[in-house]
Amino acid sequence: MSLFAECKHEAFHLEVRDAYAVPQESERFRRFLDGEPALPDEHKNRWNDLIRETTRRGVAVTRVRVVTVPLTDYHRWLLSVTDSNTEAGEDIRYVPRHLAGDVPPDDWWLLDNDRIAYNLVNDAGKPAGLAVTTDPGVVAYNRGVRERLWALATPFAEYAQR
Repeated sequence: MSLFAECKHEAFHLEVRDAYAVPQESERFRRFLDGEPALPDEHKNRWNDLIRETTRRGVAVTRVRVVTVPLTDYHRWLLSVTDSNTEAGEDIRYVPRHLAGDVPPDDWWLLDNDRIAYNLVNDAGKPAGLAVTTDPGVVAYNRGVRERLWALATPFAEYAQR
């Protein structure tokens, strides 16, 4: 992802959906639901390699997941596989939706505090690209959302123990 290559200080991701229709995840998710053992995942391995490379350059990669409680099947699965993300260097935290207050309807990345990359999805919920803006008002709003939710968020390791 070229946005990460351009990033110099911080990449923050806000996730607000209760489920995602990511084609590369469907078989792994099905296996989780059916109680089958996980298989190797090249897609996730590439992501974790990108995170390791990015954090080695001194870029902090952080994420807040706003989740409905009780967790959806999708978020139960994500919680079961997030340890490899954190081992790669991502700081992932959780905020229960009922405690989060007003939450934007879309997922986005805040990059170096000056760019927002919205994760676009189609009508079926599948990834449909990115929309990037440097509009100062939009960036300021999203920075405020990040600060508010980060203060409420529980680190992955602690949240996973619940």
